[in-house]
Amino acid sequence: MSESLAAFGYELGLLKRVRRSGWWHAGVRDPESVGEHSLRAAQLAALLAAEEGASPERAAFLALWHDTQETRTGDLPLTAVDYLRKPEPREITADQTASLPARSQALVRDAVDEYETRSSAEALCAKDADKLEMLLQALEYRDVGVQRVDEWIESARKGLTTETAKKIAEAALTLSPMAWRDR
Repeated sequence: MSESLAAFGYELGLLKRVRRSGWWHAGVRDPESVGEHSLRAAQLAALLAAEEGASPERAAFLALWHDTQETRTGDLPLTAVDYLRKPEPREITADQTASLPARSQALVRDAVDEYETRSSAEALCAKDADKLEMLLQALEYRDVGVQRVDEWIESARKGLTTETAKKIAEAALTLSPMAWRDR
């Protein structure tokens, strides 16, 4: 039992090194890691859920697990979709957690399933947080000179479902990424 949890912990550590590869297409030389993306997505999910009247803790928890499958697949850019079968996150998660103790296994599998099915307000907030994090990252990259980020910004905006996320996106588009210092 302890060995399987330790091994899974090591696997999760890969998320700190797996790069968000789609940004290479925009000209970003050293894009953020999946782990860095997931952290801010979880933080945003909690904020969105609080404003939407959902559970911030649950939304953040779902966002923490939403890309863990990328330890096995890497981050597949949108350009790969036409050539590869989109991996089913629940299948990957089932493989990743197969040797875990039953409670841990159920915890992770249930979180990924809830996120993927968008079966709760918290899952909707977590998904919006994923998109909103991408939008903020695109604006930050644009602020340091990366020019080809409009596609990511527009994709993120189109994918938002909660009113709070839509309002945050609009506000972010009018602020400088350094505006946080003035707030």
